[in-house]
Amino acid sequence: MKVEWLANIRDVAQKAGVSVATVSRYLNNKGYISEEAKRVISAAVEELNYRPSLVARSLNTKQAMFIGLIVPDIVNPFFPELARAIEDVALEYDYTVVLCNSDEKIEKEIHYLNTLQQKYVAGFIVAASHAETSHYTDLNVPIVAIDRRIHPSIPLVATDNREGARIGTEHLLANGCRKILCMKGPSGLGPADDRLMGFMDAVEGKDIEIEVVESPFQFDASESIARTILQQQSIDGIFASSDVSAAGAMKAAYSLGISVPDQLQIVGYDGTMLAGQLTPSLTTVAQDLYQIGALASRMLIKLIEGQELEESEIQIQAELIIRGTTRSGA
Repeated sequence: MKVEWLANIRDVAQKAGVSVATVSRYLNNKGYISEEAKRVISAAVEELNYRPSLVARSLNTKQAMFIGLIVPDIVNPFFPELARAIEDVALEYDYTVVLCNSDEKIEKEIHYLNTLQQKYVAGFIVAASHAETSHYTDLNVPIVAIDRRIHPSIPLVATDNREGARIGTEHLLANGCRKILCMKGPSGLGPADDRLMGFMDAVEGKDIEIEVVESPFQFDASESIARTILQQQSIDGIFASSDVSAAGAMKAAYSLGISVPDQLQIVGYDGTMLAGQLTPSLTTVAQDLYQIGALASRMLIKLIEGQELEESEIQIQAELIIRGTTRSGA
């Protein structure tokens, strides 16, 4: 008995010269597909006499249409806001985002990379990069980095953190601050190191006193660090490398009876929704979080679809938003 050969979705993709994901979108009538892609897929389907079963279509869709998003700390509002933009754009193209929280732990990061790759994930967007570079460069799926550089070969979407920190610090100086504390973020973390450089750019050559302290992007730890320093020194300005750290400093000041902004002015960094919900509302150097996430998602989908990127690194300018924690925003 002769067994009839049945074409599958990968055969159609190969025949048409497009990705499996593009064929899946065509078959499910979801997401954008160019007219040329529709034409070549339709011709391939007809030539191969392809007839997808519901079960086969489901299995192939699961394998081809997932994007892994690895973030270091889901509690920090910076990352959920990024994730929302990534998911919004991915859904437009019929991709599903799988959110993985590494908790800044290398072993969890590697676990997610290995596990999702085994599940035929289409690609990764990564905001946590504690693992060795080889863990990423050795993957055989597309990767886009956000916020933190992984390797020159991996596309990146990030804010100009150095320039943003300089602008935020100069705002404190312009408001008369002469003894400024910089809560610089974890050492060795690219964005935090860049923001420290921006802070130092702003204060270089100025007749002021500065204090630099390492502080994690966590509320409780930042509050404790800020309280200790405020008890020991007469600080009149704080530049915090994240809105979460700034919020911790605000609570420390409140607990010590220090008035913000009359006695102490504070500038945060990130521009999360948290900044506008505090009392007083937080002056912050705002990143365009939605734009960062949306751009990263579109870049990754282009790579998955086999398209070339016009540019492999996109740097976005930050914007100072003046609110109630500095005098000119009161």
